[in-house]
This record gives sequence, C-alpha cells and structure tokens, in this order.
Amino acid sequence: MDTVGFPLDFSLRMKSLLGEAWPAFAEAHLRPSPTSIRLNPFKKLVQKSEHIPWCEGGYYLEKRPAFTFDPLLHAGAYYVQEASSMFLEQALKQAADLSKSLRVLDACAAPGGKSTHLLSLINNSSLLVSNEVIKTRATILAENICKWGTVNAVVTQNDPEDFSKLTGFFDVVLVDAPCSGEGLFRKDPKAMNEWSDENARLCSLRQQRIINHIWPTLKTNGILIYSTCTYNPKENEENLKPLIQTQKAKSIKLKTEENWSAQENFHEGVWGYQFFPHRAKGEGFFISVLKKMEKEDEVAVRSKKKFQVAPKKLNERLTTWVTQPDTIEFVLYDDLIIALPKESVDDIDFLASNFKAIQKGTAVATIKHDKLIPEHAFALSNELNQENFQAIDLTYDQAIAFLRKESLYLGSEKSGFTLMKFQSVPIGWVNHLGNRINNLYPANWRIRSTT
Repeated sequence: MDTVGFPLDFSLRMKSLLGEAWPAFAEAHLRPSPTSIRLNPFKKLVQKSEHIPWCEGGYYLEKRPAFTFDPLLHAGAYYVQEASSMFLEQALKQAADLSKSLRVLDACAAPGGKSTHLLSLINNSSLLVSNEVIKTRATILAENICKWGTVNAVVTQNDPEDFSKLTGFFDVVLVDAPCSGEGLFRKDPKAMNEWSDENARLCSLRQQRIINHIWPTLKTNGILIYSTCTYNPKENEENLKPLIQTQKAKSIKLKTEENWSAQENFHEGVWGYQFFPHRAKGEGFFISVLKKMEKEDEVAVRSKKKFQVAPKKLNERLTTWVTQPDTIEFVLYDDLIIALPKESVDDIDFLASNFKAIQKGTAVATIKHDKLIPEHAFALSNELNQENFQAIDLTYDQAIAFLRKESLYLGSEKSGFTLMKFQSVPIGWVNHLGNRINNLYPANWRIRSTT
C-alpha cells in the first residue's frame, strides 16, 4: 500500500501516468470530497452557492447537510451528484441535436443520477429508457425517476444483451459502465481494499460485453456516450478502439474551457476527457463520445395495443389535472391510470411488450369504485396542475412528520384529497376526512432514520 492507502500496483501505474503531478494527485485524496447537487430545472429551486462551470444546474455546497431530512430532496427538487460526472451535459449538448425528438437509452442507469440529468436536457417529445439489471437497484432507480417528475421515461430491468434486438432504435445511448472505481477512492476508501488488477481486467471484459450488446441499438449517425469513474485506459479508451479501428465509429472531439480542468486525451483515434481530483473540484471521471458511421437497419415498432385508452368521460375529468393535456395520453393498466406522452405511446407499448418495464410514464390515480385516488408519483409530477387541487404548505416539522408517514393534525377545514407542499414544492398527498387525516405517503419511501 502507498502512504495514502493506495494499492501498490495502482500507485505504480498512476505515477507513470501522472509523472510530476503524482504528489498533487495523492495529496488531493487527503482532502474532504466536495459535496455537489444538481437542480431539477422543472421545480424552480434557487441555489446561491458556487456554480459548477460545466453544468448549468450544478452547484457545490460549502458542507454536506443531512440530506435525509431535507423535504426538497424527497420532492425531487435536486439530486445529490458528484460534480465531475455532470460533464455528461457537455457531451450530450455538443454531440446531439436536443431540439429533435430523441430516443435515448441509459443502459446502466441506477441509482439514477445520469438518467435524471438526461431528462433535464432532452425535450418533452423525446423518450428516455432507463435500464438497470439488478432488481434492488432498479427499484431505487424507478424511485429517483419518479421524483424527477417527467412523464417521458420508462424504467426497465433487463440485461444489456436483451436490447441487442432493438437494432437502430436509439438516437443516443449512454453506457456509464460498471468499473473498478478508481476515481472514487477518496469518496469511498473501502473501494481501495476491493481494488486489484484482476478486478480491473474483469471490469474491462464486462464493459466490452455491454458495448457489444448495446452498439446495434444505435441508429446510423447515432451517438454513444461512454463513461466510467476510473483512470485505467483498459477500462476507458481501450474499450472504444475496436469501434474506431473497424471504422464503425468516429470519435467526437468536445470543446472544453480552461476553468473546467478536464484533461483532454487523444489515444489511438479516441478522444477522451478525464477528470482528476487534483485538477478539478470533483472525483475521478472519464467520458468519451462516438458517432456511429455504419449502416444500421431500424427495427420495426409494432404496437400490441397493450394499453387501454381512458374512456372519454374519465379523460375529460383528467385533463383538468394536468397543465398540458394536449400532450398527454391517459391509459388504463388494470385499475391504475398512467399518463404517457402522446408522441411516444406506441414506442412505450412496444417496449412494455418486449422488456421488463417496471415503470412507465407517470402513475396518476387508482380507480376505486367511482373515486380517483391520486398516486404519489402524480404529486411529484411536473405535469400536475396544482391549481386544480387544494393544498397546504407545511412547516419543516410538519413536512418531516409527513415524510415519516406519521399522523398529522393540520387544523384545516379542508376535506378530501389534499396536496402537501413544502416551500411551495409538492411532496405528496393526504386524505383529509374532517376528524382525521390519512397520510398517503408511500410506506416504503418513509424516513426511518432518527438522526
């Protein structure tokens, strides 16, 4: 082990790579990891701390607060995310035409930082498929997508290999590949104990497998964004070289600013952008962008009409619930009403018929007899027409009690389903029954911690 705690083989490789910068790199790991957040542009939270220059909604915090006890985090008003990884924004803005309706795949998406970032950047007529193969992680991913409040996302739980049949389907694919985690040594010192050259080699093989399965899903001229949180060229540029050498892809050079502190590398035809903790205010991160040059036939989208469109009377009632009813299609899934973007209904139906789609669009309400019981996801939705619902703005203590799913006494004469807000941002529903209040916050989301 190195004096900082680095594994010996890692130290030797990084000393060779960094040269005179090695002492600064090692010293950076003795300093605290910076805390950063990315704002949800749809929820209008104002942040006055230091701005992250490569991300429009990214900010550093002076110290790390108790995020668990911030109602605005639970409302999806921001996402706690490592600053260097927010450079994804530059890759997408510079390589893709965000004015177009795009089909986007986040192939290794949990816990959801990059998926929510993508949803902040693509337009409402685009569609994001956010995928995670591990069930427990897919559940967390779905929760974070739900909190972000956009209707144009589908969460799937599939192996990357399953997507290979979607030839030519996506305009943009992000592979934020599972890696050896060298860039997180400062943030997670335990990662150093788990690191080995052999583990890095196995990660490289896994990454190559993911790329090979995902590559056919890109359209001709489609964009692959590949990223890791490691420094190892074998997990980074080396994985992309074969696509360049066979002329299936062209590496895209990105424009950078000096104060971004991203190190630009050109390695055997591959442009890569590496963040180091001694150069940038963030952790280790690598990103590269490829454009697909080979001809790819596009899979035919065949909708099985799995979704039942809401009846006319129900649809008329629901149109008052949303701000842009002309863009929304309400469909029935058993007793659940789901809001889908009209332009993507056939695509979502196709995906739901061929993949394990655990979340589609936004759950709006459950039909119970002649009543509509609003879903928690809809309280967090950016499509929610807040003027259509009675609401109560909670104090901090009331909001924490609500998020713990405790009984509330609000001293209000209002009855019926009522929107709970904190600092004017919706955080969920209660059913006000006059003499008592039913807290409708999801039991599996409640705050359990006492400190």
